[in-house]
Order: sequence, then C-alpha cells, then structure tokens
Amino acid sequence: MTEIAWQPLTGPAVRAAASTPRLGFAGVGWIGRNRLQSLAESAAVDIVAVTDPDESCVRACHEIAPAARALESFEDLLAQDLDALVIATPRALHAQQCLAAFQRGLAVFCQKPLGRNAAEVRSVVEAARRADRLLGVDLSYRWTRAASLARNAVRADRIGRVFHAELIFHNAYGPGKPWFYDRRLAGGGCVIDLGVHLVDLALWTLGFPQIVETRSRLYNKGVLLKCNSAVVEDFATAQLLTDDHAGIALQCSWNLHAGCEAVIAARFYGARRRAHRECQRLVLRLPRVPLQGHEIRGPGRAAGPLVRAGRRGMGPQAAEESAVRSGSRRTHCRRGSPRRHLWPIFNKLVKRETAEARSSR
Repeated sequence: MTEIAWQPLTGPAVRAAASTPRLGFAGVGWIGRNRLQSLAESAAVDIVAVTDPDESCVRACHEIAPAARALESFEDLLAQDLDALVIATPRALHAQQCLAAFQRGLAVFCQKPLGRNAAEVRSVVEAARRADRLLGVDLSYRWTRAASLARNAVRADRIGRVFHAELIFHNAYGPGKPWFYDRRLAGGGCVIDLGVHLVDLALWTLGFPQIVETRSRLYNKGVLLKCNSAVVEDFATAQLLTDDHAGIALQCSWNLHAGCEAVIAARFYGARRRAHRECQRLVLRLPRVPLQGHEIRGPGRAAGPLVRAGRRGMGPQAAEESAVRSGSRRTHCRRGSPRRHLWPIFNKLVKRETAEARSSR
C-alpha cells in the first residue's frame, strides 16, 4: 500500500479502544475537512485514514489529525480496518463509492446527493439495506434550530393544515470547480446543488406527503433550457402538488444578484382561520448569512424567536437529540447490529462554520 511521503513515521499511533468507531475520509476538501475537524474535536472517533487527489487538502488534514494515514487511492482506504466511511468526493463518485463501502461491510455518511439520478440513489439505498449498515446523507439544513422548530410547529398543527409552502435558495455566487458545470459529472446545476435542500425541507416538514404532480422551468443565463439539455441550469423554479392538494413552490439559483451573499427562506401557510386573518403563516429563514432573528408569525403577533444568532457559512446548529434522531435519514438496523453505536457519531457529521467564523472564536 502506497502512502504520501510527508506522513511522519515517528512511531505507531495509539489504537483507540475497541468501542471507538474507526473512520476513513474519502475527499477532504472544504466540506470533508470541516467534518473531519468536527469529529476530531469531539474525540468520539478514531480517524484512521484520509485520501484526496489534492495533496494540499491532505496536508491540512494532517494538522488536524496527525495520526491519520494519508493514502493515495480510494481502494487503499477501503483496505484499512474501518467501521465507517465519510464521503465528500465529486458527485459522480458518490454512488460507486457508497456501493463499494457497503460491500466491505462499512457504514457510510455521504455528502448529498447520493447520486446523479434516481437510479443511482436507489441502488445505494438498496445496498445499505442488504448490507444492514447505516447510511447518513448530508441534508444539513434539517440540523438548523429554525428548521427543527418549524417542523415541530407544523406537525403540532399550530397553523392548521398546510395548504401552501414557498422555499427559496438564491446564491450570489456559484461553484468554483469546473465539474459542477458538466452535466455528465454533476447530474445537474443549481437544482441538484441547492434545490435538493429545498425539496428535502419541504417534504420533511410536511411529513413526506405523496407528490402527484410536478412542473418546472430551468434557465441558464436567462435562457429557458430544453429537456435533456447538455447545459446545466443556474436558475430554476418548480411547483409540486401533494395528494392532499397542498402546493409547494421552489426557487433556487447560482450567481443571482440578490443584494446579499445569499437568500434562503421558507414559508408555510396553514388553513387555521381567525376572525381577522385568513390564515396563519410560518416564516423560516435559514442560516447562510447573518441572521436578524427568525419568527413563527401568527395572527397579529410573533409567537417567538426561532433563532437569535447565526454565522456566515454553511454551519447548521444541531437540534435536540430527539429532533435530530427523528429528522435524520438512516436505514434500518437489526437490534444488536455491530454498527448501531455509530449513529450518534453520524449525528455529529454536519457542516461547520466557515473558516473565518471558526478562527474568530
């Protein structure tokens, strides 16, 4: 097995206790490295090895987890004595790497999306079930305090039956790597990058209703794209209709001049009537830019703050353990499964604050 030359060979690393999960990291760019740091600081796992084609990323991980081995290939990583694998590689690799990990009997936490299309995603979920191993997906906006409380409010019927929802995610910038703009490698543009969060938040909040109708329009630089266009979209709108006639309206974009770094928001309209107000409205704004305080708005007054502060960046705040467990995707594990102890570790695998926010602490 080949290792990158910079790895220090000053002595064997201290092996963690048998009960400590042993993790490997495939892809340690910005997202993967932040996850690695979060887990390293928790001291809840043994970070065994990492691999990434960018040696500068691997060197940065060495400063966080000096005992982790730096390997040249994904195959070398699978050959290690691991309990679970954390995947944050380019999108085209997600499905095949997940399948390979399950064949080795490993649990997996994967950057969203699981695949570039429905067939790839379906194959990964089915493989996790066959292997009886945990599968976590980085649907990170579920982990915000605001999203957790909004979902609880809807599920507790505080605004009545939700008959309409609006969710938006507009970025004033776009991805910096070329593969994001290659449909063959990425599977799509802003929809699969940002819109997947909106779809997940809407369906998760509403209890995953059956979708009976969808309509959408995709644009690139203001030009409407035809079906199966080789060009990826940078602006998209979609309308979904549920089996109980609730409407869901979605918008997402890259490089939209929104007047700030990003606009991320959700509104849920409930049918509970009041004498002076047709319906209640729940307003949710999610952290990506500095927050001003977010409220559940009822008839005539605010019901209370959801979030009082936030940091710039992708960093969601972990909700209470009960909310986290109910909101996280996982496959079923048999009682006594040797990987059941890994789920609390997966709960820590959420995106961290930006480097600027982290260094300012």
